[in-house]
Amino acid sequence: MRTYEMRAHEMDPTPHLIPRPLRTGPLPLGTGPCRLDGGTVIEAGPGTEGVARWLRTAVGAATGLPLADSANGTPGPGSGSRIVLAVDPRTAQESGPEAYRIAVDTRTVRIEGGGPAGVFWGAQTLRQLLGPDAYRAAPVAPGREWTVPPGVIEDAPRFTWRGLMLDVSRHFMPKDGVLRYLDLLAAHKLNVFHFHLTDDQGWRVEIKRHPRLTEVGAWRSRTKWGHRASELWDEKPHGGYYTQDDIREIVAYAAERHIRVVPEIDIPGHSQAAIAAYPELGNTDVIDTTSLSVWDTWGITANVLAPTDNTLRFYEGVFEELLGLFPAATSPFIHIGGDECLKDQWRQSPTAQARMRELGLADEDQLQSWFIRHFDRWLTARGRRLIGWDEILEGGLAPGAAVSSWRGYAGGIAAARAGHDVVMCPEQHVYLDHRQAAGEDEPMPIGYVRTLEDVYRFEPVPPQLTEEEAAHVLGTQANVWTEVMQDAARVDYQVFPRLAAFAEVAWSSLPAPAERDYADFERRMAEHYRRLDALGVAYRPPGGPHPWQRRPGVLGRPIEGAPPNV
Repeated sequence: MRTYEMRAHEMDPTPHLIPRPLRTGPLPLGTGPCRLDGGTVIEAGPGTEGVARWLRTAVGAATGLPLADSANGTPGPGSGSRIVLAVDPRTAQESGPEAYRIAVDTRTVRIEGGGPAGVFWGAQTLRQLLGPDAYRAAPVAPGREWTVPPGVIEDAPRFTWRGLMLDVSRHFMPKDGVLRYLDLLAAHKLNVFHFHLTDDQGWRVEIKRHPRLTEVGAWRSRTKWGHRASELWDEKPHGGYYTQDDIREIVAYAAERHIRVVPEIDIPGHSQAAIAAYPELGNTDVIDTTSLSVWDTWGITANVLAPTDNTLRFYEGVFEELLGLFPAATSPFIHIGGDECLKDQWRQSPTAQARMRELGLADEDQLQSWFIRHFDRWLTARGRRLIGWDEILEGGLAPGAAVSSWRGYAGGIAAARAGHDVVMCPEQHVYLDHRQAAGEDEPMPIGYVRTLEDVYRFEPVPPQLTEEEAAHVLGTQANVWTEVMQDAARVDYQVFPRLAAFAEVAWSSLPAPAERDYADFERRMAEHYRRLDALGVAYRPPGGPHPWQRRPGVLGRPIEGAPPNV
């Protein structure tokens, strides 16, 4: 990409952008802003038609401008300005398919990307340049003037995996809420949506060959209110699931926004909802699995899948339908969980012990490794890659598997050194269910205090890795576990504004954590809060929660002190 350097006396055309772009620069002296009005047209080059549709749908709705296609008809009266969208092979070669360049003069906004995704991220930047009202669903001041400041922006992401994991099992988020979050990811240039679809507390995806997974497994009779040690209960039944057409719609919506979806079916632990629906999946020689129901509290249950051929065939059927819903083009990775699988029932189970002897396995960790390796081979044979939480390292890791390093950096370091790809998402840094401040006003406070600044200073690549090992770090993601998030407003509160800081960490080439200019980020956040307001995001205000965001008297599980750097 061509390089432009801002001279000290010149005005930065991008004073409030988040994530901060790689480079900005001026145009010749005297170049004014580009005015967008009823006569503005979009010239969409090959491969950018989807970006043009998005601009008309999102920016067109907010501005009230038609943003007509230059190839169809005569534009209305006005400036005659143009928004030109183009894929530039040179940008792709130099900086990758997600890189983009914006050049704005008095007549033209030109967005070039290394690929359609790069053009789309450039369009997201254009929306920011138009101001917070460009994030509304309809014009608030009809007839107002819309201008784009002159200048050049060149930008490219640091990581190819910039993700958010959303747990919809503990508390179900209806389809419209998921689509809304995909828009929020896109607005922050995040490109991976990790969709945690199953757990002990609910199964959320329709599997037609196993209908009881949603008839039974998607519903629980009541829900623990607060941390699992709380004595409070919400006695209202809770549940829900996505039909297969809902999933197809979500995946297509994500693809239009250049977001990959990583579905997660959690095995062999965190599976009580499935066992409640189909008791034969559990360790029937240890407990009466017909007595189990979808779990109504939090924590880790001992009820895990039995390591039987019947279980393998059952989940092969689940994954076969899943692959049909999540095409390889948008979902090359399939997440199989693999975390927090208690081995107590396997130790007591004659069936499990016989399977270990048959396979020549030394312990139950190796039995879990056998289970994971089976599905790694199964997915690989169908052109997909397995990814799992870092416990899948225990007992030996399948050769092609990737790791979500959640318990700290250690699992990711070990995996990268062994040649496995890694997504860094350490609990101590980027679990957004952890509380944002130490005060008593924080609702249902969980975990360590992780402030906006803490997230901004998170570094995904540990210094212990060599350059060759660090190349296995695909990127990073923030995780949102929803045990104490009963509705979309609670999710918003936990996620924002910290997701904005995380997005800059994932996208921008920042200096070392201690050298990052947090004051500059805070200054840019002043404008970003106005964008979030326009989008209706119920974020945590900088000064603390609103009265209606508090949950007095509901027990949490705060952990005092700084989190360990493990």
